[in-house]
Formats: sequence, structure tokens, C-alpha cells
Amino acid sequence: MPSPDVVRYGIIGTGMMGVEHIGNLLAIGGTQVTALADPDQRSLDQALHAVGTDAPVARFGDHRALIESGSCDAVVIASPNHTHHEVLLDVLASPLHVLVEKPLCTTTADCQEAVAAAAGGPDGRVVWMGLEYRYMPPTQRLMAEVAAGTIGRVRMVSIREHRFPFLHKVDHWNRFNRNTGGTLVEKCCHYFDLMNLVIGTRPRRVIASGGQAVNHLDEAYDGETPDILDHAYVVVEYDGGARAALDLCMFAEASKNEQELCVVGDEGKLESLVTEGVLRIGRRADGIGAVTQHDTHDRRVRFQGFHHGSSYLEHLDFLDAIRTGSAPKVTLTDGLWSVAVGEAAHRSIDGDRWVDVTELVGTNS
Repeated sequence: MPSPDVVRYGIIGTGMMGVEHIGNLLAIGGTQVTALADPDQRSLDQALHAVGTDAPVARFGDHRALIESGSCDAVVIASPNHTHHEVLLDVLASPLHVLVEKPLCTTTADCQEAVAAAAGGPDGRVVWMGLEYRYMPPTQRLMAEVAAGTIGRVRMVSIREHRFPFLHKVDHWNRFNRNTGGTLVEKCCHYFDLMNLVIGTRPRRVIASGGQAVNHLDEAYDGETPDILDHAYVVVEYDGGARAALDLCMFAEASKNEQELCVVGDEGKLESLVTEGVLRIGRRADGIGAVTQHDTHDRRVRFQGFHHGSSYLEHLDFLDAIRTGSAPKVTLTDGLWSVAVGEAAHRSIDGDRWVDVTELVGTNS
């Protein structure tokens, strides 16, 4: 049995992201991966190899067996998007701590049900929303500058993600909107969360334009062609008058920076360049073109993974919350609002109109 100082983790969903979580946990002291659950045997084998084939790890084909096994103290849900709702509700019926990967669920309605279920949990149980892009070191530095008032009151946020197409997943689940929630939920909830966080007020209405121009059109699965968007523009208006915009292209891997985040206030401008690990700061009072550049690499990171060390930093805070009984820094409510903006963007594209976010969250949220 592990000592009380060791937190035992179970991983539900042992595909690419599940294995990344394993890598992070192995690099953090005081943690042990003790259980794995996935209906796909190849994924289970891959995860066992990541933990170590000689490690004492319980393996399950069903997440409910893992929950009931008593083999872990906390679980990470990294299963396909469309399973999050069911799996999370099952975990929330137990006393286990939980980190659920993005998106919280594929619909705002399911997110609201998950938030309500978590509210009735036992004291001290940590329920954490996995929105690790908050933990990108350049983005962390940008948010610190915003909080310090470096650029005054935030008026505009723009985010560009120019990247490679979606990767292949088990049974091609990520090729269809019915499984992912749509690209603007699946991929872009990260960015809508950052917009919500930086601006600090509720999103009010959304308009979007997007389509499927290049990716996956030559693929077919059981006679179906994938229907996921591969490019879009999204504009979000916020209470208080701030605005945000997303520029997404998923056939633009010929880019130096996959992600760029720009925040403009009434006193200056911040630019976060994630791949380069750089933050640029410009203040209007210093004159035209007066910009300083800062390295933002975080020396605490011991496992980079596919997300520039952000998942590692996220796990440090999740583990600290488990050990101290403190409140989660990223909540299911944060996850709900990020999905709501993405779902509103899809409605906007489908209906060629502005979409009021209250259509999804209701008027009392």
C-alpha cells in the first residue's frame, strides 16, 4: 500500500491525452498511477507501457469498475468527448477527486447537469476542470501582467491558432461533430476560456463564420465523410463592452507559432507567443514601437508533453488542492462557459446570425 503522502491516480481513457497525463504524474513526486480504464485493449497496453510494464497497475475495460475498485484516490477523465458526461456523473457519485479533460461535455445542457451534480459532493473532494492552456507559461505571464494593470482596462482580446489537422483517434471518433461537440467546442473551448478569464465578465453574444475546406474530405468511415470544421472566425462580445476574436485554421502547420494571444487595454498591449515561449509588452506611454520582449519558460516544468509543460503545471495545482483541501483554481463552471461560447459559435454558423449566450445557459446563470 502507498504511504498517506502518496496520492494514487486512476486514468479513465488511455489514448494520447491519457498517456500524456501519465507522463506528467510520473514526473511529479508523491503520486502513483495505480489504475487504468479503457474499453480498447490497445490503448490499455499503450498506457501500461507508459507507466512501466512491471508496475502494479490495475486495468479495467469499464470505468465503473475502476471507480468501485478502491485502487485510487483521484481520477483523470481523458476519454472521448462524448463520454465525459456519463463518466463524470459516475465519478461524482463517488468520493474520488477528479480532473476532467476539456471539453467538460459536448453540450451546454450536459455541462449544466455536471455542474449541478458536483455541487452536492462531499467536503474536501476536489473537482477540477482540465483547461491546461491557462497554464501555458507565456499565457500565465500575460495574465499576471493583466492582473497587475500593466495595460489598463482590457478592451480587446484576439487569439490565433494556426496548426495541423486533427490527429487520428481510436475508431475515428474525433471526425464527427456528434462525438466532439464540433471543432469550436472540441478545440476552441480552450481559447474561449482564456477570453472569459482575461476579460473577466460574462460573454454576451457570438457571431461566427467557418467551414470545412481542406481537411478529411477524402476520408470515409462506414460510408460517412467527416463533418468537422477546419477553419473559422469567431467574434464574442462581453458584458462591459470588451470584445474578443478567434482566428482558427487547422491546415496551417507551416507556422512558426501555433498559438498567439494578443490582449489590448486602454494603456497598452500584450502578445503571448506560445511556441517561442515569449511575451511582448508595449505601453502607450512609452511611445510608438516601444516594446519589450520577455522569456517565459518555467523552470518548474519537468515534463513538456504536447502542451509546452502546461499539463504538468496544472497537475501541480490539482495535487496541491487534493493535499490541502483547497478549492479548485479551475472549476466546472469555467468549463461550462467555455463550451457555451463554442456551441453558440456553431449555432451562429448554422443559422447565419448573432447568437445570444442566454439561449444556451438561460437567463439566471
